[in-house]
Amino acid sequence: MLNNRTLAQDFWKYGYIHLPGFFDSDLMRLYNNKILSHFGMDPQYIHSDAFIEQSGTDVIPWFPQKDGETCFDAVNNHQDFVSLTQEILGDGWYEQYCMVMFSKKDTLGQAWHQDCVCDNPQHFNLNRLIYTMDISADTTGGQITLIPGSHLSGIIPSHSQAFDEDAAISLSPKKGDLVMMHGHCYHKVEKVIGEYRVSTNYRSAAAQTPENITDIAVYRNMIYEFSTSTALRYR
Repeated sequence: MLNNRTLAQDFWKYGYIHLPGFFDSDLMRLYNNKILSHFGMDPQYIHSDAFIEQSGTDVIPWFPQKDGETCFDAVNNHQDFVSLTQEILGDGWYEQYCMVMFSKKDTLGQAWHQDCVCDNPQHFNLNRLIYTMDISADTTGGQITLIPGSHLSGIIPSHSQAFDEDAAISLSPKKGDLVMMHGHCYHKVEKVIGEYRVSTNYRSAAAQTPENITDIAVYRNMIYEFSTSTALRYR
């Protein structure tokens, strides 16, 4: 049985938690089949070439619930998933959106970044990442690399500033695993070497957090606004 209080304490200390085998394998298989049916093996990019080059982000998003794929609602209604989120975020938390992130073979993954600005420590998104496939350094690439505790360190350093990558750890989640990660946590996704790499993010946020909190992401070389496809500032 999960000890949500202990898990929440770990989350606030380290900025993430990794729970193996959290979801049913049959549900993950259904999701993975839906995802591959939507994307195929050679989907077209949504972001501009300039954004991909500047951000070092080779990821193609899909919002399945917005396309009427109601089977993805099962995770939203998963009792342990909801209760753990409640323990971390507290009363009044809300769901933002479900976003599938697909990467092709031999693509970059994602460079170091934060998912939202950290001007206000109380305003952040909670990444609730579920894995419908095994991630392996040897066969797929695409591990998630992060710096524990960095959600408490303010804005991610620019390329001209000291940055201790030796403090980073890499996670290789398996099918059915759950990773919860603070939006201010410094993280990246490693290069993809397998046929594809996919994860699905059920983003949520605490009460009083602006609904557009993830519209602006922070990279080491720029601060980027997705709604206007604009680099607000180069670093």
